[in-house]
Formats: sequence, structure tokens, C-alpha cells
Amino acid sequence: MTDSSSASSLIIGGAASSPRAPLPTLPPLALYIHIPWCVRKCPYCDFNSHTTSPVLPEQEYVDAMLADLDQDLHAVYGRELGSIFFGGGTPSLFSAEALGRLLEGVKQRIPFADDIEITLEANPGTFEQEKFVAYRKLGINRLSIGIQSFQQEKLKALGRIHNGDEAVRAAGMARQAGFDNFNLDLMHGLPDQSLDDALSDLRQAIALKPTHISWYQLTLEPNTVFWNQPPVLPEDDTLWDIQEAGQALLAEHGYAQYEVSAYAQPGRPARHNLNYWSFGDFIGIGAGAHGKLSHPDGRIVRTWKTRLPKDYLNPAKSFQAGEKALTNDEMPFEFLMNALRLTAGVESRLYPERTGLPLESLDEHRREAEQSGLLQVEPSRLAATERGQLFLNDLLQKFLS
Repeated sequence: MTDSSSASSLIIGGAASSPRAPLPTLPPLALYIHIPWCVRKCPYCDFNSHTTSPVLPEQEYVDAMLADLDQDLHAVYGRELGSIFFGGGTPSLFSAEALGRLLEGVKQRIPFADDIEITLEANPGTFEQEKFVAYRKLGINRLSIGIQSFQQEKLKALGRIHNGDEAVRAAGMARQAGFDNFNLDLMHGLPDQSLDDALSDLRQAIALKPTHISWYQLTLEPNTVFWNQPPVLPEDDTLWDIQEAGQALLAEHGYAQYEVSAYAQPGRPARHNLNYWSFGDFIGIGAGAHGKLSHPDGRIVRTWKTRLPKDYLNPAKSFQAGEKALTNDEMPFEFLMNALRLTAGVESRLYPERTGLPLESLDEHRREAEQSGLLQVEPSRLAATERGQLFLNDLLQKFLS
């Protein structure tokens, strides 16, 4: 991603691509809102997050995000918002007053679906009962709580600012504040973690009765402290044992896996993420936010916003750092890298509906993937086999032109 001070830096791709058919209907629309500040940057985190100053520029940042949204309104085409997701950083550092002003400004610009899902990411160390009651009154109806582990030595290794007791209390406070739908974020494959350690964390999370659990393996990402100073992680055999036993435990307690790292009680998958994985559209506002927007003429454009908060808040600089129109050759990979993360995949008809390309254009690569045992032989669905889910990167490589 490149920061930019002018719109002239926009990167337009796909000029040589043949035109696609106009989309029969535009995909559902969501909104992602990025609030980039954290109390402290975690050593494993590669998200666009920055250590907070003593006083957050709430008013200025809300004003900037609404102005940013105004510049994307041309791509709404009369659609309503089905979901909103506040991510970060730590969005719960912002006051209810600031988030309320932002939500009201968004609603004035784009209508909300009657059953809109509005999710706020929060960390246990930022939980305040009064603040979360106020969030719920704003219409925020789903929380995603970043716990990662309940064990103190693991939390310390991950650089987290909360302890296990605070994590347990946070879930109770969420429910008391009126949130009957909340996710717990939990990691496995942590430094020196045993199978028993990992299952202990999972059992504690399940005991708190969240409607959704995101359970994913710690990976070492470039441009992080852990990348430059790698901790000692469990051996591959232990990681495999953790994965198998953890999935069985989650299933036993009614959490169905519907995506690579997402498990939900019946009827409780994250609608915002389902829209993302099924190649729906989303506007991204805030420093470093990404978006994906479809146009009636068949163009599908990915956008990204200026990354540094100080540049995003600078009136002399552009909110948008770049955009790229997807080419026909890129479309199979772009569509399937999302859709095949879903354990059930997607209906085949969604490919022409969301890309403007005929389903038959996948035939050659699809047959090869089926013959490799990575893609299900199912004409009406595009779905990975169990083996394909384990080797998803290998499966996706088959759809690269």
C-alpha cells in the first residue's frame, strides 16, 4: 500500500482487459470503518494500528471519515447497508458520543437495512460497563472481543494488556450491556503452547457462551516484531493435534465451522464476513481501509485509503491512496480466494452474478482442481474438498492465469 498526497497517484488496472457483461444485479453492500489507534501495538500484529496519544482526535477523525464516505457515495447506486464493521486498532477506545455521531452521519447518507448487523471490535482492557451500554443504545448489536488467550504467560508473550480474569469479565459485561450476539477472538499455536493449553483456552471460551468464536493459528507476518524476533512456536505435529482436537471440541458444543477460522452457533455466522467471503461489495473508510465496489457496467474496483492517521487527517492530502480495477484474468482468483474459505463454498451461479463472466470460463481450471481432489465435483457449487481446505493455497494456485 502506498500513501499519497494527491489523486493523481491512483493506479488503474485492467485497461487491456476485454469488457465484461453488465452485472445483472449489484452485490449486497457493507461498510468497514477503520479506527487505527491502540493502547499498545502487539508484536504479532500486522494491521494498520498505531499507539494512541493521550487525547484521541475523535471529532476530527469522525469529520474526516464522513468526508471520505462522501467521496464513495457515487458507487452506492441506491443500495442499503446490510452490515457495518468497526475494526482497528481498538475502536472501543472511541467514546459512544463520537461513534454515535459517525453512525448518524452514515445513516443520513446511506439507508440501513431493517436488520442491519453493526459490529464493534473491543479488547478486554478497554471494557467499561457504562460505555458498552451506551454503544448498545446506538444500535451497535454485535461485539467482537479480542481475547487471544486466558493464560497469563501466553498473554504476556503476545504483548496483550489484559489478563485472563478481565477477559472472562468482559464477556459477562457484554451480555449485561445487552449484547446477545458476540464473538470471542482466540489464537492457538502460541509460543510454547501445548495441546492441553490450547484446549483449556477453548473450553474457557465455550463456557462463556459466545454466539461466535474466531479460532485461528498464530502466524508470523512481515513487518512485525515477531517476524524480526521470532518466538519458539509449537512443532507441526502439535499444531495438527491442536487443530483436530479443537475442531472436535467446538463441534461437540454446537459451534459449526463455516469458514477456515470461524465457528458459530446456528444462525449466528457474521453477516459482514459472509458478505466479504461471497464477493459482496464494501466501502472502506478510515486510515488504511480497503474497499471493493462493483459498478453496473461490469467494472469491479478495489480501493485503499491513506494509511497514516496524520496524513488521513491532513486536508491537503487525498483520502484515497489508490484503486485498481480487476481484470478478467484476475477475476477467478479474486473471487475464489474468498469463496473457497467457506466450508460449504458458494452456489456456482454466484460467479457470473458477481463477476460478469460466464461460469464456463472456469471450466479448464475447475476440472484440473477436481481431478487433483481439491475441489468438489458438484456442478451447482464451488466448494473445496476437505483436502482442498487443508491445502487452500495449492487449490487457489490452479486458478491463477
